[in-house]
Amino acid sequence: MKKHKSVFAWALYDWANSVFATVVIAGFFPVVFKQYWASDIASDESTFWLGLANSSASLMVVILAPLLGAIADFTGMRKRMLLAFMILGVVATLLFYPLGELAWWLVLSTYIFATLGFMAANIFYDAMLIDVSRNYPIDKVSGMGFGFGYLGGGLLLLICVLISENALLLGFSTKMDAVLTAFILTGIWWFIFTMPLAFWVKESEPVNLEKQVTVSQVFAEVWATFRKITKNRQIALFLLAYWIYIDGVDTIIRMAVDYGLALGFEAGNLITALLITQFVGFPAAILYSYFGDKIGVKRALLVAVAVYFMITIMGYQMETSGDFYILAVMIGLVQGGVQALSRSFYARLIPESHAAEYFGVYNMMGKAAAVIGPVLMGSVALLTGNHRYSILSIALLFIIGFVVLLFVKSPAERTS
Repeated sequence: MKKHKSVFAWALYDWANSVFATVVIAGFFPVVFKQYWASDIASDESTFWLGLANSSASLMVVILAPLLGAIADFTGMRKRMLLAFMILGVVATLLFYPLGELAWWLVLSTYIFATLGFMAANIFYDAMLIDVSRNYPIDKVSGMGFGFGYLGGGLLLLICVLISENALLLGFSTKMDAVLTAFILTGIWWFIFTMPLAFWVKESEPVNLEKQVTVSQVFAEVWATFRKITKNRQIALFLLAYWIYIDGVDTIIRMAVDYGLALGFEAGNLITALLITQFVGFPAAILYSYFGDKIGVKRALLVAVAVYFMITIMGYQMETSGDFYILAVMIGLVQGGVQALSRSFYARLIPESHAAEYFGVYNMMGKAAAVIGPVLMGSVALLTGNHRYSILSIALLFIIGFVVLLFVKSPAERTS
């Protein structure tokens, strides 16, 4: 029973923290920042600073991820470090409400810390997958986490949208007051639903039994990990393939709304499409692991990457909001699957005792993604004056990622 509880508690953390990605990063913060906190500066300037904030948080994680992973493995503090960064993210998110009309740069600085807490906690969350799935099919456990995340994120986003659209009816003095409440709900949700993991998931065993870690030990271990990765052809090839195709996936996630607006779609239609992706993604992320069982995890990943290639082609051709909704369904069907199976596939390749350290590199690659794609889209749109060509250019990432993934040998299925 305890083992069942630990799996459920681990998966529930995705339900807990995905609301930050959905409600804050993808949903409300960009709008509130531009229309409220940074309303006194030019639109293109506010876009620049928001982009810089997102890049800064990602860069911090890229630099810190391998180091944090090494420390967590050495000391056996994966869970405690997850909880520490979760608290950083929650507190920073809750601060958005009392910040009110203070300087926009102060709000943006708080956003960087909130995003850092969110992304850094995921390093240890991913590493704990190996521990909690020891007696369970790792693909299904990974898929369950992403499934819970889509459902939780979509549910709270829907609640926040309903609250903001009925602000006066619910007793708020202004619509902005209702919108700001979304940040309070996000922080509370994130904290409360992390508690099962805090109480039911066992802490990992330390690599260094004396639990005395020096700075030189940590850097030496990180360097050793990078050397091991470069010498292990399968891990290196997979990380290369993952970095390329997940760049395409993240680019579509981040740029879909901007692309839809550029084509003239209404903001309401785009929010509806986001909700469709979330609620389709819930069962799809779980069911995709069964699909991986049937045809093999690597083949299932190749199918998902191929579907994303089709999505870019259809995105180039779409004309109506109905077309956009169809793409939202297609993305929902494979987005959770490609994320979940990538994580579980990688978990099979790496040594269990150094999971946090290796997942630090994995998360570093993931956070370094969405670098090529947005630049590629923007450059193509600027050079051609046609946004449709910009989405078509992302197909190149899926083609290259697909080809590299073909050369990765599937590891033996992990049964215990």
